[in-house]
Amino acid sequence: MALWLPGPGTATGEDSAELHLHGGRAVVAAVEAALAAMPGLRRAEPGEFTRRSFANGRIDLAEAEGLADLLAAETELQRRTAMTMADGALSRMVAGWRGRVLALSAAIEASLDFAGEDEIDEQGAAIPSGIADGCAALSLELGTWLGRPRAEPLREGFRVVLAGPPNAGKSTLFNALLEDEAAITAAEPGTTRDVLVRAVAIGGLPFCLVDTAGLRDEGAGPIEQIGIARARAEAERADLVLWLGPEGEGPGNRVVWEIAAQIDRADAPAKRAARHRVSALSGEGLDDLRSALVALARTALPAPGDVALNARQHRLLAEVADAAAEAGECSDPLLAAENLRLARAALDRLVGRTGTEDMLDALFGRFCIGK
Repeated sequence: MALWLPGPGTATGEDSAELHLHGGRAVVAAVEAALAAMPGLRRAEPGEFTRRSFANGRIDLAEAEGLADLLAAETELQRRTAMTMADGALSRMVAGWRGRVLALSAAIEASLDFAGEDEIDEQGAAIPSGIADGCAALSLELGTWLGRPRAEPLREGFRVVLAGPPNAGKSTLFNALLEDEAAITAAEPGTTRDVLVRAVAIGGLPFCLVDTAGLRDEGAGPIEQIGIARARAEAERADLVLWLGPEGEGPGNRVVWEIAAQIDRADAPAKRAARHRVSALSGEGLDDLRSALVALARTALPAPGDVALNARQHRLLAEVADAAAEAGECSDPLLAAENLRLARAALDRLVGRTGTEDMLDALFGRFCIGK
């Protein structure tokens, strides 16, 4: 069955046709071969249809980024947040901010137009009333947005690193939280020699669990020492460290929870102020630990349906906030106008009114063929 879809009322804004093929892979392969033999036809590149939609003005760059995240979503929270972005929530906010910047710019430009050249040269044109307040209000609003949970923890998962000395029960707890035998466990010290990373959904939230080599200063061979160095590096970039080692000796530059593991063992090291007491073998305390992890992750991840800025969007919005603040503090209308122009340019780059081909190639390369 062939469907003819005339533009501009299509996803890409162009004329297109869909072929619905009945049968197995051989039928599809034969049709593809016939199409490939026709002059002017070729396979679509990854993300080509979405890129055509962007190029033809059907979607903007922020919506395209939301669509890319939607296609990669693995949890309900990721899906709902990506849907918000793909539906243009951020784009509408940007349009509102851009309108306010344009209004402020127009007021300053008008004051420059009506000021005489001699007046500007000798004493400078006056900044119109309300400009400073308008710029400050915009900068304050954008600062609030910049302080909201970001997209990266949502996309990559809330990063939880299990750390401690050898035989502290890290890998056993890691497997229990995953509900899978992902890590090898044994009584021999130094069994885990490298970093083991697994994505898992707990309570509908994305987590990235990291099992690490046991930390010790003596007795480690060259290969194990490499694993220990990697373990320390993982603890440095963790959102949360579950410390299974001696009480008070966990890394001090991250959020650290003292975990009393292996409570089923009589010889397990005691902890007076353990945040959680668990046994990965019997399951005791695991439900409470999972609930606490979900509660903490909710504070770092965007709420369902909220707009979450990625690194590129955050950087550009920070440029807008800084430029607006600078414009509000300027006594020279020419400098204020220039700062507002910079703010407007950053907003344009955010939604793809201006941009670089390299950045676009990287974005649309994330899509599969046919999207």
